[in-house]
Amino acid sequence: MANQKRMPYGADRNRNSKRRYYTYRKASKKSVPVPEKATEKVKISFLGGMNEIGKNMTLYEYKEDMFIVDCGLAFPTSELLGVDIVIPDFTHIKNNFEKVKGIIITHGHEDHIGGLAYLLKEVSIPVYATKLTIGLIRHKLEEHGLADKVKLVEIKPRDNITLGSFNIELIHVNHSIPDAVGLAIKCPAGVIIQTGDFKIDTTPVDGDMIDLPRFSEYGKRGVLALLSDSTNAERPGSTMSESSVGESFELLFRKARKRRIIVATFASNIHRIQQIMDVASSMNRKVAVVGRSLENLVQVGSELGYLNIPEGILISIDAIKNYPDDKLVIITTGSQGEPMSALTKISVDEHRKVSITPNDYVIISATPIPGNEKMVNNVINALMKKGVEVIYENMYDVHVSGHACQQDLKLMIGLTKPKFFIPVHGEQKHLIKHASLAESMNIPSENIYIGEIGNCIELSENGIKKLDDIPSGEVYVDGYGVGDVGNVVLNDRKILSQDGIIIVVCSLDAATGYIVSGPDIVSRGFVFVKENEDLMNEAKELAYSVIEKSFNNKYHDWNSAKNKLRDELSRLMYDRTKRKPMILPIFMEV
Repeated sequence: MANQKRMPYGADRNRNSKRRYYTYRKASKKSVPVPEKATEKVKISFLGGMNEIGKNMTLYEYKEDMFIVDCGLAFPTSELLGVDIVIPDFTHIKNNFEKVKGIIITHGHEDHIGGLAYLLKEVSIPVYATKLTIGLIRHKLEEHGLADKVKLVEIKPRDNITLGSFNIELIHVNHSIPDAVGLAIKCPAGVIIQTGDFKIDTTPVDGDMIDLPRFSEYGKRGVLALLSDSTNAERPGSTMSESSVGESFELLFRKARKRRIIVATFASNIHRIQQIMDVASSMNRKVAVVGRSLENLVQVGSELGYLNIPEGILISIDAIKNYPDDKLVIITTGSQGEPMSALTKISVDEHRKVSITPNDYVIISATPIPGNEKMVNNVINALMKKGVEVIYENMYDVHVSGHACQQDLKLMIGLTKPKFFIPVHGEQKHLIKHASLAESMNIPSENIYIGEIGNCIELSENGIKKLDDIPSGEVYVDGYGVGDVGNVVLNDRKILSQDGIIIVVCSLDAATGYIVSGPDIVSRGFVFVKENEDLMNEAKELAYSVIEKSFNNKYHDWNSAKNKLRDELSRLMYDRTKRKPMILPIFMEV
């Protein structure tokens, strides 16, 4: 039988046997597809922190319950002329405030708490945060007159908060400010981990390492989604420990010898400030603090026990004139080259209490935030022109990041084992790079979502579904004005900054419309009048002609006359100068 030729199905296997026929019957019932298992769904909306560094704000929603994670600000770019800060658009929150059960703040940096006071002026929502973060928030609320009007609830790592259908556990993480936490968000749809800003520091200054075991425990139980910090997703390796900076400070302080030391750092980095004070104390130098935000943090940090100031080391900025250079350390804001910061003013001799000299030794203990490189370089160049030695960026280990690099980000993914992955807190290039790291950790691309501000997604075991966008965007704060500066105003400011303004002033007879006096031409930021008298005279003659032709004795259309004047003068100025100044006609009736 082994060598017997195998016959195809349907052929006669025995020529003497009857041919056998096989018939196939249709199924008596149509096959019914198995319905998709019903699962609970949770919504996540992004009001900030996507495709940008700063302005972090995330909204979670399950049925009729909502809660918010963080409410930060962003600092204006160079295009936002005159704007002080940028905050999220709170329209969606205000429209649904009765559903919002609370706000949880992950840590005390401005990009996570800076917009809070502006939101709490609009709606009353309880705020939950750790001890130091609450202290910094309370200080901000006092500035806005809200200290007694907001419910502040102090919590600590491993605490659980119930907000409607949500139960949230706080998980301790390392960052460049103490008391930072990540969140394990539990609801009927599953567990969502939001890391907040984090790094993995095995030798932190405060001795309290990130709670990796707790993240791992949730990973073993099952994590529906991970929302993870993407700031350093482009940087390979692991982030250095903050404790390494202290050794660099000691080396640099010795190299300063008889010079006065000025250190610029992030105002919120208490660990960095502590290390500077400790090294200064060991070398018998006094410390003065410059910059309002830095002064506030030193006050709050020392009051709450997060900053141990050696006795007698701290002096006021007014007292620095009483000490020789080799006995002084000045800690200042301005590590990002902000135009109004203390270091920037010092570098251009505009600070009222600190004057720069060649005997100064400046240490910039920070890495420029993406987009700030030019401003930082401007400050460094201004200092060097005055003969000052400047230590910056990677010249020495005077700064380590507070954000996880690639190996640490992959470790977080490996510990939590999420089904879905959403990179947050970063520009587009950071989010995409972080997404590629997740793919390398065997998370399918269809389970990764890269969002934008205003996106609302629905998350369940069955997948991620993008819903209609929610109202979102940027609100500009300029002085006391919130939201009253928009694109029209910014466009006017841009024109004024680039091409200046021409003002045409003319007095007209109210009854006849005839010119009584003028027109007078005033130029600001356009041309120097004394060197362009011919152009100004030509503009004056044109204005006279246009105004005279625009009126008759029966009807005076002031708006039409102004528009005609703008058009004609704008055409003249562009023909002569190729510039387009703003034209502002002012008619006075007499």
